[in-house]
Amino acid sequence: MAGATTLAAATEVLKEVYEDPMRDQIQSEAITLKRIEQTSEGVSEDVGGKYVTFPLRVRRNHGIGARRENEPLPTPRTQKYAKATLELAYLYGAVSLTGQSLKLAEKKPQSFVSLLEQEVTGLKEGLVKDVNRQVYGSSLGILCTIPAGTAGFTHTVSSTQYLEPGMVIDVLDSAGGVLKVEEAIIDSINTTTLAVTFNKSFTSANSDILTRWRNYGKEKIGFQEVIDDDSTVYGISPSVEPLWKSVVNHNGGTPRAISEGLMIKVTDDIRTNGGKTTVIFTSLGVRRSYFNLLVQQRRYHDTTEFAGGFKGLKFTTDNGDIPLISDFDAPNKTMWFTNEDELKLYQADDWSFMDYDGSKWQRVITAEGNFDAYEAMYHKYCQLGTHRRNSHGRIDDVAEATG
Repeated sequence: MAGATTLAAATEVLKEVYEDPMRDQIQSEAITLKRIEQTSEGVSEDVGGKYVTFPLRVRRNHGIGARRENEPLPTPRTQKYAKATLELAYLYGAVSLTGQSLKLAEKKPQSFVSLLEQEVTGLKEGLVKDVNRQVYGSSLGILCTIPAGTAGFTHTVSSTQYLEPGMVIDVLDSAGGVLKVEEAIIDSINTTTLAVTFNKSFTSANSDILTRWRNYGKEKIGFQEVIDDDSTVYGISPSVEPLWKSVVNHNGGTPRAISEGLMIKVTDDIRTNGGKTTVIFTSLGVRRSYFNLLVQQRRYHDTTEFAGGFKGLKFTTDNGDIPLISDFDAPNKTMWFTNEDELKLYQADDWSFMDYDGSKWQRVITAEGNFDAYEAMYHKYCQLGTHRRNSHGRIDDVAEATG
């Protein structure tokens, strides 16, 4: 047949029709990601990977003072700086088609476009959900835990919020050092009892953790690390630099009712640090708790519209109104007070298909043999960064409304 080969035609369709729409789709559907500036500024390549480094001012120059006549003047002193180093995380999404499917690009181009659209749309949805989830997590990639160990195909987990049927997961011990089960597939989920059934039988122990397959310790940094008051992030520890920590208000693990006084206290503490809260992210249940609080005070219309067309409940302070936005991927019982001016998603490039060898489609070859099938791999190298960790805060242990 004259003209382009099947594989070349498929590559062109993937490039011209789907690469740009996928990028735009990801930006528009992830609520929290849409609020975070994305930039390639400062990304450099060094031995072992891609990094972003920037200086932080952690001490003032205190060579100042008041003196009486003819007394020694203040001794000159200097400001102090620390260097933050962010290693980019490498995120991927794969789509696969058989050789027979690819043949449609040659014989029935419209049918091929329809088939590819179904596959790519599914990939979009998975990437949107997973990357937005990672914003709230940590680089460890923990999806949930198994509070009480047992043996068998079914295990009760701490939360099913980030689990879906068909998800491929690993089970590790609580410290993450021992891989107990690899590449187990979730068959079914009971969201009421929190029982999850897998395609493999295994014995779990108390506090075992679940991650996506081979993701442990490889995901991008999220709010659990950035908006914290004692963990080391970007190579800087609060024990060394006391200003390098967020405002955290907790109740020792015991849920308590939300109050405007508690919320004002956190925004005031952030303001004392020199920051300003621009948006509050929280779970659906905590948002309902805050709404119920407004209803009790007969404030039924405290909503505001912010950039991107999103609307949220309004939290009023003497420093301005702050939108409170619910995100499905936000962890339960927590309110995240963020300063968006101090958050950036550093990236080497935006989402794109890998084609370093000239083709987006690669033949599937495994230990089991060669296959009449081809894969295309979507990738993005990125990392969440903040220049002022103390301009963010969170409230833990917030009671969630059930109705």
